[in-house]
Amino acid sequence: MINSRPLWVGITGGIGSGKSTVCQLFKLLGIPVYSADDRAKALMAVDPTLKSQILEEFGEDSYLPNGGVNRSYLAQKVFSDPEKVKKINSFVHPAVAKDFKQWAEIQSAPYLIKEAALLFETGAAEELDRVINVSSPLKIRMARVLARDPHRKEDQVNQIINQQLPDEQKNERADFVIKNTDNKLLIPQVLEIHKKLSTSE
Repeated sequence: MINSRPLWVGITGGIGSGKSTVCQLFKLLGIPVYSADDRAKALMAVDPTLKSQILEEFGEDSYLPNGGVNRSYLAQKVFSDPEKVKKINSFVHPAVAKDFKQWAEIQSAPYLIKEAALLFETGAAEELDRVINVSSPLKIRMARVLARDPHRKEDQVNQIINQQLPDEQKNERADFVIKNTDNKLLIPQVLEIHKKLSTSE
């Protein structure tokens, strides 16, 4: 850790694990949270280098006439093909990493949080000081996602899950694990980690 900056803490978890809820709790404690997935969507629309890479690789239809990202086109063309997913990620992840560092430079909390679904899978975890994994049983996660996103079908959710490391592996690699189950309260777990991170050297 570099003492002149806040700790960089990652929060990850599989789809439906509840990592966004956990991040909201950290925000209530005054901790800045950077949503890598939200910023990735924004950067695809506004970052000139990233836009040119996507246009060159996936064609003019990648963007709408108003300059916005043509998400339905990219979803159809890219996200059903693992090789094309790797390709677009190779453009997006470096742009997000650069954007995160610029954001981190202006924060002044004892630690800050980078929330991302694919921290371990992309290697982004290696640039962080600590990682928290939000863990939840697959059955509960599936039920949450189908209730939250009625447009998704079970096989689509399974496709996303298969692109993510299994919970067990993420738990082993994480510094902290938050268990988000129906019989485990989140707030005491968050407060305990907050206390440890606020006093970390």
